[in-house]
Amino acid sequence: MACSLLPVPDISRPLVLKKLSSSPKLWTLSGLRCPCHFKTKPSLSLTKAVYTQNFSLPLSRDKIEPDQDPISLLNERIRRDYNKRDASRTVMDSKEAEKYIQLVKEQQQRGLQKLKGDRQPKKNGGFSYKVDPYSLRSGDYVVHKKVGVGRFVGIKFDVPKDSPNPVEYVFIEYADGMAKLPLTQASRLLYRYNLPNETKRPRTLSKLNDKTVWERRKTKGKVAIQKMVVDLMELYLHRLKQRRPPYPKSPFMAEFEAQFPYEPTPDQKQAFIDVGKDLTERETPMDRLICGDVGFGKTEVALRAIFCVVSAGKQAMVLAPTIVLAKQHFEVISERFSMYPETKVGLMSRFQTKAEKEEHLHMIKNGQLDIIVGTHSLLGNRVVYNNLGLLVVDEEQRFGVKQKEKIASFKTSVDVLTLSATPIPRTLYLALTGFRDASLISTPPPERVPIKTHLSAYSKENVISAIKYELDRGGQVFYVLPRIKGLEEVMEFLEQSFPTVEIAIAHGKQYSKQLEETMEKFAQGEIKILICTNIVESGLDIQNANTIIVQEVQQFGLAQLYQLRGRVGRADKEAHAHLFYPDKSLLTDQALERLAALGECRELGQGFQLAERDMGIRGFGTIFGEQQTGDVGNVGIDLFFEMLFESLSKVEEHRVISVPYQSVRVDINIIPHLPSEYINYLENPMEIINEAEKAAEKEIWSLMQFTENLRRQYGKEPYSMELLLKKLYVRRMAADLGIKRIYASGKMVGMKTNMTKLVFKLITESMVSDVHRNSLVLEDDLIKAELLLELPREQLLNWIFQCLAELHASLPALIKY
Repeated sequence: MACSLLPVPDISRPLVLKKLSSSPKLWTLSGLRCPCHFKTKPSLSLTKAVYTQNFSLPLSRDKIEPDQDPISLLNERIRRDYNKRDASRTVMDSKEAEKYIQLVKEQQQRGLQKLKGDRQPKKNGGFSYKVDPYSLRSGDYVVHKKVGVGRFVGIKFDVPKDSPNPVEYVFIEYADGMAKLPLTQASRLLYRYNLPNETKRPRTLSKLNDKTVWERRKTKGKVAIQKMVVDLMELYLHRLKQRRPPYPKSPFMAEFEAQFPYEPTPDQKQAFIDVGKDLTERETPMDRLICGDVGFGKTEVALRAIFCVVSAGKQAMVLAPTIVLAKQHFEVISERFSMYPETKVGLMSRFQTKAEKEEHLHMIKNGQLDIIVGTHSLLGNRVVYNNLGLLVVDEEQRFGVKQKEKIASFKTSVDVLTLSATPIPRTLYLALTGFRDASLISTPPPERVPIKTHLSAYSKENVISAIKYELDRGGQVFYVLPRIKGLEEVMEFLEQSFPTVEIAIAHGKQYSKQLEETMEKFAQGEIKILICTNIVESGLDIQNANTIIVQEVQQFGLAQLYQLRGRVGRADKEAHAHLFYPDKSLLTDQALERLAALGECRELGQGFQLAERDMGIRGFGTIFGEQQTGDVGNVGIDLFFEMLFESLSKVEEHRVISVPYQSVRVDINIIPHLPSEYINYLENPMEIINEAEKAAEKEIWSLMQFTENLRRQYGKEPYSMELLLKKLYVRRMAADLGIKRIYASGKMVGMKTNMTKLVFKLITESMVSDVHRNSLVLEDDLIKAELLLELPREQLLNWIFQCLAELHASLPALIKY
């Protein structure tokens, strides 16, 4: 049957139509129902319905594939981007953002000043990660900033054509030939090629005669960096925007502080002042890292923060990576707060019965517990806090990805204090670049003696000698292995060697009561040798244990080894850490580097420097998440780092300023006509169009939801309705990108914009399609695209839709205020 075609109003200008009701979860189109004269219900398929220009009902599901539908592809990308964002972040206006960006810049400068190590300061205040050519060995992989990845061959003297004097040259092998660089030039442009994983081999060497591949790789790295920096910036801005009244200074704080039996070190005093100011003078939630070596007094800083918060009637949560450490924290806190019977302290652990757990959950919810200590179970959905004010996280690097994300979600609403002797590289990176505050406690207490570290190949004689030395002076020994599997074997060997000595095994898979009893006996001195996994890595404070033996040392991370070594030397006795490795020829380069770093950091208080070293060795896998390691692989860690600091110092330049949706004009004369059957099917098309307009005006996420719900309820729309939706998407994306007007004149498409050249360059460089990228240029305030031929209006709209969709995909790399 032939259908009459009804015109639809031009949607490049606002519509004033009757309001449509909607529920928060699904667009319910008022007055619409499945018409009774249709035998079938509307299809719920988003994209697989068939239609013709005259519109057939969406009954067949096999003609249109999702990859043929540009709107579905765009919606998928929008959903992906929004899912990566923290949904709780609020939107700011430009003036507000300006103020906060200035604060971030000041914080950054403070952070960059904290950077230590052997990097050379550059004139612009950043740091250089370039390599000294003399430190390279033949066969090392290097990155030349302009050419790409090559293999270092050597340094030789040669006589240049224009000079009689010989000059030193650096020779680098590339995929298609050998490059010869004067030494002075090489030291300005060369970086060592490091990767986050064990292997240091790049996928391929770059070509001297084709730099386009290298440029693309560099651009990918640059865009990845921008996205990370903007994400960090948005999180930090959001946190700065949160408000809580400063905590009152408790009149009993001096009395509480007087209970501390030691004289605080200068660094410790500064940490007390820093945290005190964060809590009692600032209106934004604290996010401070306390980085201090094992036994340097970080716990005391946390105790004073807890006292301040609890005195004001709020709850405090203390999060530890293992139940052994959680129990120790619980005991220390309980003892310290014993003078304040009105303050209730609770421990949540897997050792408790179901009834005990339920009772604790009830008490936390009703505010009957003031301080809650536990492991990651405290982050579960069943734990509901009555009035949480402070989260103390001990050794954040020991938690899994999911737990770290949950910890991060707390940071925008409560005060967070992170304690660590060796912070995870991500934590360290944030501290260094000023996105969070850090207090360093690097002065050892006067009675502490450095731990003697012995690094050698494994032998039974050396093990027996080390244990005998400790037992003879009345001490106890930790014997640590990387896996549960070898514990029994070591137990057998030690029982034969020391038949009269009490020996026990401890690991995380044991029954909770058994583990608790073992740790208790070891703490009391009944057990002399404890054979264990790295369950003892964090925080255990056993004064009489002053020798630790670590077997298969290459299996441990640098942070783990540093923490394990810190289990001993808590008293005034000289402590010993014996690190045993198998044959050195079996170790990877990375394992050897790790051991060398540990040997170098033998002094007390070097956990912070060690973590910085670890950053270079372990790479970016734990810094920005595994998805970034590919981007690092494109350029290597050192160049990636330099690009990162460059990006941080210019972050406010990568800013796109959106324009109001209603101010955007799309001067392309398309008035789609909807088939009458589709109109009858919808019953109230004007209200649907009005709702679509309102969704587009709000934000692109709302427009995506509208489109998906429309398709879910009524199947795939006919072509004329698709054009109408595309025009809405074009206006919305243009508004987000700061484009005020889109028009066509012959083969030229023009877009009036407020975009800067820097932002335009970044956006176009990251476009996937060469066709769109190569056709766009920015002249003053006009983005111009020269097409090969003049397109019919509908095809032109499709081209503009695809082009804007690509430009819009770069928005996560830009500050959008």
